Amino acid sequence: MPTSPRLPPLEELLAVAHVVSLPMRVKFRGILQREALLLEGPLGWGEFCPFPEYGDPEASRWLAAAVEAGWHGFPAPLRSLIPVNATVPAIAADRVPEILARFGRVDAVKIKVAEPGQTLDDDAARVAAVRAALPDAAVRVDANGGWNVPAAVEALTRLSGVGLEYAEQPVPDIAGLAEVRRRLRAAGVPVLIAADESVRKEDDPLKVARAGAADLIVVKVAPLGGVRRALDIVAQAGLPAVVSSALDTSVGIRAGLALAAALPELPYACGLGTVSLLAADVTRDSLVPDDGAIRVRDVAADPGLLGEYAAAPERRDWWLERLRRVHAVLSAGR
Repeated sequence: MPTSPRLPPLEELLAVAHVVSLPMRVKFRGILQREALLLEGPLGWGEFCPFPEYGDPEASRWLAAAVEAGWHGFPAPLRSLIPVNATVPAIAADRVPEILARFGRVDAVKIKVAEPGQTLDDDAARVAAVRAALPDAAVRVDANGGWNVPAAVEALTRLSGVGLEYAEQPVPDIAGLAEVRRRLRAAGVPVLIAADESVRKEDDPLKVARAGAADLIVVKVAPLGGVRRALDIVAQAGLPAVVSSALDTSVGIRAGLALAAALPELPYACGLGTVSLLAADVTRDSLVPDDGAIRVRDVAADPGLLGEYAAAPERRDWWLERLRRVHAVLSAGR
């Protein structure tokens, strides 16, 4: 693994921290407000926004990624234009055209499935609506580990009828991924398996590759601890990689673009178009798709927007206290 870069003192981070709460256009991951802590470093802006349910050890990787962005910068890019997919949340099928319209030209779409409280019929209707709207687009589904093995095999067999590019994290665990992959192959169902949570939430993100449990991996900068660490994981895994986001502002998307730009190969459209799901951003020149791609460029948070969307005092205090705890975890591990 690459060596860990210098961690700035806590006082330095607290002095440049801004906490925002941004409204969502639609509910995503069960939330309608996306909170984030932004850090203005000497080399740019970093974003620390692990979801509230994540423990401090897991969140420490998100802080490492934010520090890399603001204090150490990114590796040299190999490409300047990054193809991206549209993202369709677990919405009713009749809302699909509305969501897709926000992305402009769409060559690839990721569709959320296996949402708690919904059925396979709901998923099938949503997927069919996307295919009807975009007959030639690459379509992939993301279950976020929401099925068990039999349910995943049943669902992917049914959904494969629209021509799926791949299915992302159909079940929660690595053994289950391997079994789903085996059963689909045995049944002649041509759906590739992508691992997401089984990469970023494991103590050893290479376990999924060693187990032969996936055809490709989904990598996200923040949960993996930064661009350089993600590049190292992809190199060791030896599998094709899709770069995705964690519902970031444009500051976080900038880090995802840096990873996509630095990968030796980029065979799939990336899941970096999620700023379109936010009703507000921290910059007035958001990193959103144009003609199916995003150009790699730096962004800076706008002081006016930081003020307009500043989190309530109690939420700011919550995030600053979290920053203190996570900084201690990260310091102890270096």
